[in-house]
Amino acid sequence: MSVPHSIAPPPSRARIFWSRLLSTVALWALILVAMFSGNRLISEGVFLVLIVFLALAGLVEFYGLAEKRGLASFKVSGAIGGLLLLVGTFLNLTGHLGTTGSPARVNDFETGFLILFVLGLCVRQFVSQSNAAGLVAISTTLFGLMYVPWLLNFIQKINFFPFAPGNAAEGGKFFLLYFILVTKFSDMGAYAVGSLIGKHKLIPRISPGKTWEGFGGAILVSTGASLAFVHFFGAKMAGMNYPHAVILGVILSITAVIGDLIESLFKREAGVKDSGAMLPGIGGILDLLDSLLFNAPIMYLYLRHVLAN
Repeated sequence: MSVPHSIAPPPSRARIFWSRLLSTVALWALILVAMFSGNRLISEGVFLVLIVFLALAGLVEFYGLAEKRGLASFKVSGAIGGLLLLVGTFLNLTGHLGTTGSPARVNDFETGFLILFVLGLCVRQFVSQSNAAGLVAISTTLFGLMYVPWLLNFIQKINFFPFAPGNAAEGGKFFLLYFILVTKFSDMGAYAVGSLIGKHKLIPRISPGKTWEGFGGAILVSTGASLAFVHFFGAKMAGMNYPHAVILGVILSITAVIGDLIESLFKREAGVKDSGAMLPGIGGILDLLDSLLFNAPIMYLYLRHVLAN
């Protein structure tokens, strides 16, 4: 007679929280060491390798979710497109193509690339001998490219933002550090407050665990982190002050929650709890990036059109 196996109890909320925190800190510590390295080859090289890895790993997870949902996609074409988009933007931003790295120049490159990518997907469907769902495959592949590599590309634009000569800011590194910190404190505030006192469900059909109390915690903790960062490093951030810190703290916390909910929607439709299992306590790369993907363009637009003016 076989002996029944005992079922391990699920990890506590506290254990999940600390696992997520440690995984997040370890990953972003590596990024920060590379960013603030005095050697340009190291700082730019490690930054590019890491951003490409995160984008491609996240894109693979997204196409995996789409496949579980029964949606066809051109995975290889999407991955190649994501790689070319990120590397092309990097080369434009850093002047390796002989360009100025201005926002307008980089935006022109992205627009041209996306046009060619859509045309390339149509040609890819023409030569496909097995895929009869061309409209679905093209749409899913394009959305994956826009959702992961294109949104993540704004992190590069923040990091290499071309400030005016004589500006007191030390490039975009402190803005990137600020953006990551505020976003992740929003995630931690939502999880911690929601776990402690959360009772009223936010959108239970999408994410049963998220509450209005956690949403409020995200805003308060994120805004507090924003004010604290500006207090210590505001002198290194062009145009930044306490009013901007409050505005960005609130905006980034709200869009971080929206980004998290969007990824929860994708996972719920695919019937999975996590997008992957690469990161202990977090899940997959998309589980790490969900809020950052939505916040990166918001931070960039605020930096370009408000703070840099």
